Amino acid sequence: MRLPLVILGLIGAVAVSGCVQKELRDIRATGTGPDEFLVLPPKPLTEPADYSALPAPTPGGSNLTDANPQAEAIAALGGKPAAAEPTGAIPSGDAGLVTASSRYGVAANVRQTLAAEDAKFLKRKRRGGKIKIAPVDRYEQIYSKQTLDPFAANAAFRRAGVATPSAPPRNED
Repeated sequence: MRLPLVILGLIGAVAVSGCVQKELRDIRATGTGPDEFLVLPPKPLTEPADYSALPAPTPGGSNLTDANPQAEAIAALGGKPAAAEPTGAIPSGDAGLVTASSRYGVAANVRQTLAAEDAKFLKRKRRGGKIKIAPVDRYEQIYSKQTLDPFAANAAFRRAGVATPSAPPRNED
């Protein structure tokens, strides 16, 4: 008599645990340690060419070896970080880049529109799969049809005659 009750209790516990509302991906911090995404490694120390040209130290201010992600991103995209105006205006040398990237128009509320469309898409996709006994990656399941296969895209571009960079072989694990 006790064994059926224990089995029934375990089945009930598993069934109830599947009813918990979970996010697509649970990316919350699991410990009390530092957040590795907030730690930026400093630039390597270098000896200046002229010690008299060094800026005066400012307590709490920036250091020459501190990372500047915004300026580094501008440089990586081909812009000139020194030409960026502090007012947030677009430097004249980058006007062509901005014009080319916005040639099809830019909606002012694109983020809100995209968020609303994604919420509607998620609501439609979640209807059939709310209860799962084993943990699964719901994000991967929901967005699997929107995932780009880089190897197929590379092959399609090569067939079309577009020069493509070399790519590593497909890993068939």
